[in-house]
Amino acid sequence: MAITEFSSALNQVCNERGISASSVLEAIKTSLIAAYKKDYPGVSTIDLVAEINEENGEAKIYKTLEDGSLQDITPAGFGRIAAQTAKQVILQKIREEEKDAVLDEYKKRIGEIVAGHIFRMEKGNAIVDLGKTQATMVISDQIPGERYYINQRLKVLIKEIKEGEKGAEVIVSRSDPKFIAGLFAMEVPEITSGSVKIEAIAREAGSRTKIAVSSSQERIDPVGSCVGQKGVRVTNVINEIGDEKIDIIAYSQSRERFIASSLSPAKVRDVIIDLDTKTATIEVMEDQLSLAIGKDGQNVRLAAKLTGFKIDIKGGNTETVAESKEMEEIPVKEKKKAVKKVYKKKS
Repeated sequence: MAITEFSSALNQVCNERGISASSVLEAIKTSLIAAYKKDYPGVSTIDLVAEINEENGEAKIYKTLEDGSLQDITPAGFGRIAAQTAKQVILQKIREEEKDAVLDEYKKRIGEIVAGHIFRMEKGNAIVDLGKTQATMVISDQIPGERYYINQRLKVLIKEIKEGEKGAEVIVSRSDPKFIAGLFAMEVPEITSGSVKIEAIAREAGSRTKIAVSSSQERIDPVGSCVGQKGVRVTNVINEIGDEKIDIIAYSQSRERFIASSLSPAKVRDVIIDLDTKTATIEVMEDQLSLAIGKDGQNVRLAAKLTGFKIDIKGGNTETVAESKEMEEIPVKEKKKAVKKVYKKKS
């Protein structure tokens, strides 16, 4: 079958815009009925049927009779009038199809980090141009204290597709914990390959993040992989998010060890957990108490989010301090073994 000028143009539009030919033809038929109804308002829309020849683009309007047959009621010169009326309807349909196609693409990319630039600010929300579409970064998804300006280039996390006032829209974030995880995945090849895994992450955007990592291979240090040589990898992440502090800790299957590590940089002496209440009682030296709790309770609060345990911290007595000083006098290699031994006894 020869490809006519009409069908060729139709296929070209569909291929360029990434939409289906059938949806465009349906839009044309809808516009034909609208055009006829405009000139003949007394006819019921229900009784009208529009047909279009897919080969040459010839348009016809039919009226459904009582016996179900169709009567051709196409006025003279209707094709030209219909084309004028249909133009806006078709363009609108194409825009809708394009938007749906773009949304479908970004649905598959939820959780990814992409680069964009600030197109405009709207009631505190940042409208981010991602190239194919514009996304919204609401105030709660912005990093507190971070300033945004027109044409500013930045990375964002594709968080979700959400229904808004103007229909479905792409929502992006820089405050979501997954944003930090995504940035590390971009900087650390071992995470991409699967040899290093992010087990848990807790974040208070703009202030501090704790991230727990593990390795599937003994020869790979998960913390060292994330820090990078001379700290270059973690520095690149921090440069993207500002002055936010990042604590990278080694994940452990031992709950006691994991909870103790989560309170880094504080040194923990003892951990007692209650699985029924998911509570952990932590004992530290007196001089480590404020460090374990953190400013305004932030360190212990993030540790609780990271581990999923409610954490109660208690300061040690003079006996605890003496014991800790004694351990500090052990050579580094022996001290690591001693600490490991202590955790094994309590796990």
